Formats: sequence, C-alpha cells, structure tokens
Amino acid sequence: MKFIHRLGYYLGGFAIGLIILMFFLNGKDASCDYGPNARTVKNISSKPLSYSESASTFIQKNTLDSLTVVNLIKYGTVDFSKSNIDLDSCKIYIIENSYKEQEMELKVENCNSLAKIIEIDFTQN
Repeated sequence: MKFIHRLGYYLGGFAIGLIILMFFLNGKDASCDYGPNARTVKNISSKPLSYSESASTFIQKNTLDSLTVVNLIKYGTVDFSKSNIDLDSCKIYIIENSYKEQEMELKVENCNSLAKIIEIDFTQN
C-alpha cells in the first residue's frame, strides 16, 4: 500500500475519532485546572460568598454588583507571597485584578464551606 493511502486511512480514522470524542464530551464541564492559581480561584468560586462590613461599604460606594465581584475573583491572579496560607482553619488569599483600568486587590478568607470577602480596595502603583 502506498504512503498516500496509509496517510488517508490514518487521517480518516483520526477525524472519525475526533467526532466521536466531541460527541461524548459535548455538554460536560471538563476543565484542566492544574496550576495553583487556577485551583485556588476555582475552589473559592465554587463556594457561596459573603461580604464583610468594609467590603459591603466599598461595593456600595463604587457601585459594583455581585457579578462583577465574582468575575474579579474568577479572572484574578492570586498573590501567594502576600497571602496567608499557613493557617489551619481558613486560609486568606490576596487576589489581584483590574476593573475599569484600575488595579484592585481583594482579600478573601477561604473556609471549608464558605468564602468571605474581607476587604476590597484599589491598589496604588
């Protein structure tokens, strides 16, 4: 069998395999969150959020809504050097992101069943 025929059979089988794979994985929420930042953000995002008094005041003062705060966490970057992850009960993470071209910093307390936003503030460059 010539090389071009073998290549054709290979590519045909590969295409059929991709179609079958897409059929089985369609609708599944498969993700590859293996980095420490992605795992931390996914863990925080999967829990119900509560707000401290200062965070609630900041949200009202700057007219942020809950979806904006969730997106700040979801697409933010965790600064592990500023975070306090040595605690046994609830770890405290510092998440940095930008909103309307201003750098923001969120201080989030991540417990077993609840994530609490302790503080939100604009950072000075």
